[in-house]
Parts: sequence; C-alpha cells; structure tokens
Amino acid sequence: MLEAFMDLLRWTFDHYGFSHWGHTALTTPLSLDIYKNWLDKNYHGDMKYLQDHIPQKEHPQLLLPRAQSALVMTIPYGLSVNTLPTPHLKIASYAQGMDYHLWLKNRVTQVCRDLKSLFPEHEFVAFTDSSPVLERDLAFRAGLGWIGKNTCLIDRKEGSLFFLAEIYTTLPATQDTPRVSPDHCGTCRRCIEACPTEALEDDKTLNATKCISYWTIESRGIPPTALRENFAGWFFGCDICQTVCPWNIKLRDFTHTAPSQDDLARDLEIILSHSNNKLLQLFHGTPLVRAGGRGLKRNALIVIANLRLHTLEPLVTPYIDDPKLGELAQWTLQCLKSRPSS
Repeated sequence: MLEAFMDLLRWTFDHYGFSHWGHTALTTPLSLDIYKNWLDKNYHGDMKYLQDHIPQKEHPQLLLPRAQSALVMTIPYGLSVNTLPTPHLKIASYAQGMDYHLWLKNRVTQVCRDLKSLFPEHEFVAFTDSSPVLERDLAFRAGLGWIGKNTCLIDRKEGSLFFLAEIYTTLPATQDTPRVSPDHCGTCRRCIEACPTEALEDDKTLNATKCISYWTIESRGIPPTALRENFAGWFFGCDICQTVCPWNIKLRDFTHTAPSQDDLARDLEIILSHSNNKLLQLFHGTPLVRAGGRGLKRNALIVIANLRLHTLEPLVTPYIDDPKLGELAQWTLQCLKSRPSS
C-alpha cells in the first residue's frame, strides 16, 4: 500500500516538472528556537510579518486543521531568459522572469486538485514562501538537503538554486522520523568570505539588515552609507553567496559578459524617468514590483553611484528634492563628483 502511494506521488510531481520532493510529519519545526532567537536579535530588520507569523509556524495546524504531514517539492530557477524591460541590470537569477509566487502557487494548487481526486477523503493546501511556513525546516526534515553556511537549503545533486513549495495535507506521514541529510559544507567558507557586506555569520546565520537582497527588495528604507558602498552593481537582489558555492558551481556556469555602461545607463534611465505607477506597470507580473517604484529608484541611485555612471547625473539631480530619496540623491552626486568615470 505504501509503495503504491509513493508511486502515485512520484508520478504526480514528475508530471508537473518538480525536480525533487519529499514527505514529512507536520510537527513543531526543528529550527523554531533558532528562528525565534534570530528575531530577538532583530536580524529580520523591518520585516515585521516574520514576527507576526510565529504562531502559524509553530503550530502548522492553524493553517490546516487536522493536517498530519507536508509534501515538499523543489523546482530550479535561474533557467529562464531575462525578459525584463531592463535586461542589463544586475538582478538575482530568480527574479529575471515572471514572479514565481504566481506561477508556482498555481502549479502546486493544480497538484493539490490532482491529489484530491486520488485521495478524496483527504485535504490538501498549497503554500509558497509568501505563506507563514518555515519551508527550509520542512525541506530539511523531508530529506531534500542540508542547511548550508549561506543559510540556503543545499542538495548534492540540485545545488541550492531552486524554489521550494509545500502542500499541507491530512494524509499521514510516510515515516515516523525525519530523513535528515548530512551536512556537506565541511570547512568551506566561500559564501561567508564572498559576501561584500558581511551579512553571513559563522553559525549559519544571515543578518538581513546587512544583506543586499534585503535592502534592494524587502526594505522600504535607505541603506546605511557603509553598506551601500559595497553593493557594487546589484540592482535587485544578490546571488553571490550561492554562485560561489561549490555545489552550484559544479552544476552551472556563472560567468557572463558584463554589459556596457551605455546599456546600463539606458536601463537606469527607464527607472529614473518614469513615475512610480508607470514602473509598477512596466514590471507587472515580475518580482521587481516587490520593491515598489520608489524602491527601484533607490536601487538605481545606488548603482549609478557605485558604477560611476556620470552620464546619468542630469537624471539624478531632480531627486535631491524628493522627501524620501533626497539624501541618497545627494550622496550619489557626491560620489559622481569625487570619482572619475571608469
């Protein structure tokens, strides 16, 4: 019976293109205390929702009463062609196509419908990382990998460049104990040493308030000067701690030709010359809307300063009078005046 059940699950996930999947009991997360300690240190910055989600993360049945287990699945990202209207900007791999929260949630919801037809007496609810789920903890317990020093879930065959999704279900778990994967980071510290803002700590902790991704995506504020000077050309997100990982290097070639300053300037001109509402229209359906129009302009000003894009000075100057971006615009102009163009 168990073998037939697993065959049905295997066929279903393969059919929808998931590369890796597992099943685990839906109990109190193993990393709950670590998560609470991370919040106590205020490493989550102004992402208040992470604090608000503690009850649902500690008690998964608040999201689905009678839930007994979770199905956890992965699907690779970074494989799509960059279809953004600003293709030359440095954007995290996962964000170069359509917003995964939309298409991935739809795909997992369809899996739930199929499973419901196979097991009509049971319930199935789909989740992605926008839901109050400690998904890396679930994936770890389901045997899909270990938590690396870059805080990502890593698998020896899949690396870490993948999305996670979950299905809470009233189906019982297929085994009583977690299928914990051994840690294969060893003595490697490449991710820690490569992080330009020193956001990674030695105990597998990410201080989001130092992270480029946090400041260019999640935060609505302006990053401290000491941090923004180390953002280099990153416009939205950052892949460094993953692209230096040996488990990803063995799977993909991360070398690329750097865009010309003219191409970068054209893309950044789009950001600074459009209204916030127009930017949201241009990037509709992509992860970039997460930052909001003002957030994208904030990011553009930092890139202009760090890459010394002097031709854009006339577009930067009007932002001196912006109530939210004025200080940043002044800093950008100071950087342009104090540094020669490359």
